[in-house]
Amino acid sequence: MPRLLRFAYVPLCLLFAACGGGGTTPPSTSGPGASPAPAPPSPGPTPSPTPGSVPDLGVNADMRGVVPFPAGDPWNTRVDADPVEPQSDTLIASIGLAKGLHPDFGADLGDGQPFGIPYVVVSGTQPGVPVTFDYADESDPGPYPIPVDAPIEGGANSTGDRHILVIDRDHGSLFETWSTYPAAVGFSAGSGAKFDFAMSPARPAGFTSADAAGLPIFPGLVRYDEVVGRGEIAHALRFTIVRSRRAYVAPATHFASSYTGPDRPPMGMRVRLKASFDASSFPPQARVVLTALKRYGMIVADNGGDWFISGAPDARWDDAQLNTLKSVAGSNFEVVKMGPLTTN
Repeated sequence: MPRLLRFAYVPLCLLFAACGGGGTTPPSTSGPGASPAPAPPSPGPTPSPTPGSVPDLGVNADMRGVVPFPAGDPWNTRVDADPVEPQSDTLIASIGLAKGLHPDFGADLGDGQPFGIPYVVVSGTQPGVPVTFDYADESDPGPYPIPVDAPIEGGANSTGDRHILVIDRDHGSLFETWSTYPAAVGFSAGSGAKFDFAMSPARPAGFTSADAAGLPIFPGLVRYDEVVGRGEIAHALRFTIVRSRRAYVAPATHFASSYTGPDRPPMGMRVRLKASFDASSFPPQARVVLTALKRYGMIVADNGGDWFISGAPDARWDDAQLNTLKSVAGSNFEVVKMGPLTTN
């Protein structure tokens, strides 16, 4: 099979700055903490996970502190003390020093509908349905426990990535598909992957998943139940860039570009917010995200908008707070030292 080169749909909001609250004024990128809103009261202490917690059921449900994958998995590992990649300046510049961080999720895209990458939590009794894949040789075969009314990224009429993310809470399993459409029986999709919460993801080298980099999507989302419900994000986040390299670095297993120059990021590259960045004056929802970006960073997972950070939709998001993230410039980030690159 020819190497799959995935180029994600770039939403119109990239062109019109409409993502993250219906087209608010573009941010200032004049430096750390540029023109943030006055700080509301602190979100308060972070509650501890309850042993034996069970996620709620439903769309964008509260995970009740349940974390995918073991504590030592890259998604759950802090990198605030890791060394900086020697080529950090070049790689950050290729994404954009003056471009602002862009929350690609929120409560309202301007039409009264929440936007982002949704997920649904089901019970272990949810029936599995067949899924046919365009890239079957790099996809995990069905059945997948996808409800007939599972939310599709962008909605039923979307022409974008059309991800479906399903969590089986009773078996601790994650099922993800890309370019997903209802079929006469079950669904058809471009590609798909299954993950076990008890094990670190381990796609075969060169394999994609429902994401271009071969990574799971769900563990990298900014979620309301963590940001507001728990006051902490204790994992790395997912983000996209316009121009990537024909290379990947762990934990990624797949590249999505034909460009071979060393000046562009490989899939799986992790960046973090510089320790010197002052996030103290940002509002609570934004401040929780910025703290996670210092501690855990974010991982290049797909081609899309530059500095577009992924999250789950929720009508309760405060888009005004999330939009303050747009004042955080690319120059405020650095690349965490990478391991060996795979280029073929």
